[in-house]
Amino acid sequence: MPKMKTSRAAAKRFKVTGTGKLKRSKAYKRHILTKKSTKTKRNLRKAAMVDATNVKNMKKILPYL
Repeated sequence: MPKMKTSRAAAKRFKVTGTGKLKRSKAYKRHILTKKSTKTKRNLRKAAMVDATNVKNMKKILPYL
């Protein structure tokens, strides 16, 4: 049986926490920031957890995390 391949794109975007949850960064923080309020940009800084509906698929493409 060959080794399973990790999706490199996903490996760069997600990290596993100590309890096994997947951590992700929020979207909409890259450009066009002048029209966004300071409060919005501040809330986008914080990391978020991957939604429970997506965890099964994420574990499949990240077998060794």
